[in-house]
Amino acid sequence: MSLIPFTYFMPTRVECGNGISEETGELIKDLGVSSVLIVTDKGVRAAGLLQGIEKSLSSANLYYEIYDEVEPNPSAETIQQGTVYLKQQKIEAVLAVGGGSSIDTAKGIAAMATNAGHILDYEGVGKISNHPLPIIAIPTTAGTGSEATNSTVVTNKETSFKLGVLSSLLFPNLAILDPALTLHLPQEITAATGMDALTHAIESYTSKSANPVSKAFAMQAIKMIGENLTRSYFVGTDLESRENMLVASLLAGVAFSQSRLGNVHAISHTFGGVFNIPHGIANAALLPFVMKFNLPACAEQYREIAIALGRNVSGLSIEKAAEKAIDTVIEMNQCMNIPLNIKELGVSLDVLPKLVDDSMRSGNVFVNPRLTKASDIQLIIEKAYHGDLECFHRDAFGSKSLEPAIMNV
Repeated sequence: MSLIPFTYFMPTRVECGNGISEETGELIKDLGVSSVLIVTDKGVRAAGLLQGIEKSLSSANLYYEIYDEVEPNPSAETIQQGTVYLKQQKIEAVLAVGGGSSIDTAKGIAAMATNAGHILDYEGVGKISNHPLPIIAIPTTAGTGSEATNSTVVTNKETSFKLGVLSSLLFPNLAILDPALTLHLPQEITAATGMDALTHAIESYTSKSANPVSKAFAMQAIKMIGENLTRSYFVGTDLESRENMLVASLLAGVAFSQSRLGNVHAISHTFGGVFNIPHGIANAALLPFVMKFNLPACAEQYREIAIALGRNVSGLSIEKAAEKAIDTVIEMNQCMNIPLNIKELGVSLDVLPKLVDDSMRSGNVFVNPRLTKASDIQLIIEKAYHGDLECFHRDAFGSKSLEPAIMNV
């Protein structure tokens, strides 16, 4: 079987180590800039996570300002306001400190500092013409992997739609991974962001656009998350598991920047846009249902994922072994108190047609391993709403055998 042609490109420099964020100033000076805008949220600032970073910037004689207006599911307005502030201060680079929302906002600001119009004009792939300002990303959660991706996700408040802007120019110049910044994360954020990273890795591994490079990164991320997430959740201050989760999150980000994702993200982005549900928890709750739907198209890959997550599948058929991967995801959600249905997250079926339409707008649907129609998206949402996993079998989607589904891979 011949390989599908592919391209691998990831220009981000990565620096990882305990306490390395206190060297941020010296690392940034290598980029040849003299001023930075710190993009963050008020929670990160109040937690004191900027203190060592600010000190390092001052020690390196770098001028900085702080923009701390980032919200969950960042809006186009927040990016626009940040861009205006950056231009007023004549700042030369953007430094994100926080979770995926802060990093995505920073990417948007950096891009709009050098490109005309509005961030909403750049929805889709490859529409950014001019190089953004230098982007530095310091994640304080182990989840989105945005410090190593070529995309930013923005909410259009007028339409309640989360759109993606993708460009090779959006890869950060520098990612700084410091596990010390994640040691005191609340358990619920550790759980949601960790399952977000696992969703990235699983969807990337099974994507129709996956290639040998992306699959290698994704599989390593799955293995590391399986070994470290629950320890990070229950122990919290274990530095080794925190660092491993940061690295796993980055690896998953590298993977899906090459392959895109799948139906979980197509649907979860609509939940963020319409209901303002945090992205990670939406992914976590949806993941078992989408995996059940996808199983006929990628049973062998799910078997490999089950093994990477530490399950013994010897003597099992491929399909039974694949189901172990889904079982493990469910068990991980349960032990970290993540809801087993999306109703508890605040999803309402009153706007189901919009949820389906917006999900189908996502390019992730087209690389999902199983061919997906609007009716499939509707059924996935309905079943996830009711937590109806037991009755979630292939016949419900009109596929009487594995063969028709496999033909769509």
